[in-house]
Amino acid sequence: MKKVTAIIKPFRLEEVREALAQVGINGLTIGEVHGFGRQKGHSELYRGAEYEIDYVPKLRLEIVISDDLLDRVCEAIITAARTGKVGDGKIFVADAEKAIRIRTGEKGLDAL
Repeated sequence: MKKVTAIIKPFRLEEVREALAQVGINGLTIGEVHGFGRQKGHSELYRGAEYEIDYVPKLRLEIVISDDLLDRVCEAIITAARTGKVGDGKIFVADAEKAIRIRTGEKGLDAL
């Protein structure tokens, strides 16, 4: 099993969710996060005053999948989340050693 963590722009969530559904992913975990990468934040105007926003709002998506879905899931996220501008996000892939469904006690792929 693999754990896929994707950091995306918030306004691309619905496109990514729909792309994942087409690949067969029916569940994911979403969290609001803030951070910066190469874009280093940005400036905004509020009531005539300019101020710096050091941390940009993003969404973190976490999905645990079977190994055979990895390439299709990553491609779906990339295609749906890409705007072509700085700050589109990143995808991280890690091994998921174990999964257990709390309600039933199912383990491994059966728990997904």
